[in-house]
Amino acid sequence: MDAPLETARLILRPFTTADADHLVALHNDAEVMRHLNGGKPVPRERIVGETLPRFVRGDFHAAVEKASGDFLGWFHLRPAEGGPADELELGYRLHRAAWGKGYATEGSLALIDRAFGELGARRVFAQTMAVNLRSRRVMEKCGMRLVRTFHEDWPDPIEGSDQGEVEYELLPNHPRPGHPHPVPA
Repeated sequence: MDAPLETARLILRPFTTADADHLVALHNDAEVMRHLNGGKPVPRERIVGETLPRFVRGDFHAAVEKASGDFLGWFHLRPAEGGPADELELGYRLHRAAWGKGYATEGSLALIDRAFGELGARRVFAQTMAVNLRSRRVMEKCGMRLVRTFHEDWPDPIEGSDQGEVEYELLPNHPRPGHPHPVPA
């Protein structure tokens, strides 16, 4: 996605190298990272040397609040590694200050619309830890349906990993908010 995508309250724009401090702050908030790495700090060198270059090159979008210009976090929409090109994985990570305000749902719905409208996706899916109820609620608000619970073999298990991971999906013919009638398959 080269051009920014705008919603009522968000601008989803490509990442630039100037976003390093934003990512460092986000990826070093223990509560934001709790369901990802157990809340451990992520070294700045790794974010600047590995994460940010991948975000600049890839399908990651910096989420900026229109009204304030504040960096809220990021979203991604991309094929899973080794997966079919028409099955796109949705992901998001937002600052705690943005939680509970509908930003994750708003940004996700915009990307889902793009996936089915412009990109011709046949499936959009998202995964999270089973215990990550906030993220699961976002998926449900977007019209996604739970399709499986699975267990990964993590080298450093974190709290809640024993309950597994969940995968939600949305197909073009499933109803979703803002689209009361399914899109014909």
